[in-house]
Amino acid sequence: MFRRTFWFSAGAAAGVWATTKVNRKIRQLTPESLAAQAADKAIEAGHRLRDFALDVREGMVRREAELGGALGLQAPVDPELPAAAPFAVEADTTRRATYRTLPHNSNNRNEDH
Repeated sequence: MFRRTFWFSAGAAAGVWATTKVNRKIRQLTPESLAAQAADKAIEAGHRLRDFALDVREGMVRREAELGGALGLQAPVDPELPAAAPFAVEADTTRRATYRTLPHNSNNRNEDH
């Protein structure tokens, strides 16, 4: 008698546990829940991407400072040296720019090449 009662109770408890698990999983698979999960994952990915970009930017600034120090770019300018030209090549302002114009009704289909 006790054996039957034990197995009946064990079966009922297993049924309640299984029903609860199945209902929880069904609720997780509804379209609203899936959309919310996808939105949460997208926000989390955005945060990770932003953190990565900030880390890259920080490393870039640090490396530029290291290179600038190694190359002497932040060193004080020696007053005996002549002033550096701002550009290696200066633009010739006396010449006007000429642009090639194609005929308006061109039959050439390769005009972009």
